[in-house]
Amino acid sequence: MSDPPLLDDQRLGKRSPATPGRASAVRRRAVRGGQYARRRARVWLAPGMGVKRWLTLFMVCTLVGAVGFLHFTWTGPLHFVATRWILYLNALASPELVPLHITGMAVMALALIGAFFSIAMLNRSILRGMGTAPGTALDLIYERRNLSRGPRIVAVGGGTGLSNLLSGLRPYTAHTTAVVTVSDDGGSSGRLRESLDMIAPGDLVDCYAALSDSPVMARLLLHRFTRGDGIQGHTFGNLMLATLSEEEGGLAVAMKDIHEVLRIRGQVFPATTAPATLVAHLEDGGVIRGESQFALSVGHSRIRQVSLDPPDLPALPPVLDAIGDADQLVLGPGSLFTSIIPALLVPGIARAVRESAAPLIYVSSLMTEPGETDGLSLEDHVRAITCHLGRTPDCVLVNSASLPPEVVQRYAEAGAHLLSLEGASRDLSGCAIVLPLLQPGQARHDPVALAQALLTQAPRRLQN
Repeated sequence: MSDPPLLDDQRLGKRSPATPGRASAVRRRAVRGGQYARRRARVWLAPGMGVKRWLTLFMVCTLVGAVGFLHFTWTGPLHFVATRWILYLNALASPELVPLHITGMAVMALALIGAFFSIAMLNRSILRGMGTAPGTALDLIYERRNLSRGPRIVAVGGGTGLSNLLSGLRPYTAHTTAVVTVSDDGGSSGRLRESLDMIAPGDLVDCYAALSDSPVMARLLLHRFTRGDGIQGHTFGNLMLATLSEEEGGLAVAMKDIHEVLRIRGQVFPATTAPATLVAHLEDGGVIRGESQFALSVGHSRIRQVSLDPPDLPALPPVLDAIGDADQLVLGPGSLFTSIIPALLVPGIARAVRESAAPLIYVSSLMTEPGETDGLSLEDHVRAITCHLGRTPDCVLVNSASLPPEVVQRYAEAGAHLLSLEGASRDLSGCAIVLPLLQPGQARHDPVALAQALLTQAPRRLQN
């Protein structure tokens, strides 16, 4: 059976009348379009965007200009034109139904709407000419305006704990500064340290990825090569930092370029730009050299103190400036003796933290770490920070959510145990803030919950 013949409208490519289903789809699209337009309007007029004041000035200037134009036309050589225009409007309107001043107000409103529409279209044309979608530009402006009002937070540490925190803070403030421990001597970082005599880049790369505004770069930084002679086991980020260090004569010189290339929202700096070895001094008098050796000391004496060799390491001036201007100083989350305290062993950083008026918040680890903090309580962690830094944290952030029993059992088999306020002194209990900070089903802090907990502790002067 042959196909039915085409109708004339179908031959010409015309659409047939809308069916009820198609009509409802059109209505739904119109409703969604209206909701989108209203959302965009609310964003433009949100506090801090700096738009309402200029719209108000535009309207005032337009009205003043209209009055001036009216005075000019009514008293000047265009009096005849103004009179004809008024008579023309009167002819279009019905003074018996609509007062003449209402007609004038309607014309003014239409003129303002046309002016706003022309400005919007001009902005759209400029943005498209620059290769930026108008909707994307609005989101970026709103984001940057709000982020610029965020607190200045300096986070000290290393490892996955610090990068986890930074990813949580990233949507809320553009003033985050990460001070990263660079004494790691294992894995890819250790190989690069040994061959190029540079600081360990691994934790820096994790923090750059967490604060990068480029999702593509963040993914590439963490890519680890699984084959290839010489590069197997290295991440792209580690190799990039090694390249910049060689090209610029050290990472200290390359910091500005790194922040620009990776589009970092905030700042990431190493605690020091000089290679250093982490040394653990045990309670039985023994000494362990090298961070990678700490985990091998399971069953040995506890760590009494750690130090850096050489001890007199320089700190970057931007790090000291950030600490001095900080609204909040955060230690952790991360390994006590290999992530948090090593950064505090740089003399300039320790001195700046002690002299800072900003509150010092310690984010408690969730578990002890085999070979590093075996048998230490939460109070022992705080005491160790005080001993090495010379300042006691003003606040300790402690997780209150329960870990699944199977997770606890798995960590216990590896020699790690939960840290809690059980048996804590009155001083520690008084400065502790207990909140659910756990990622569901994992022994890891939730970035969003952790960031929100820290932001609620922002100094009072930020909220005035």
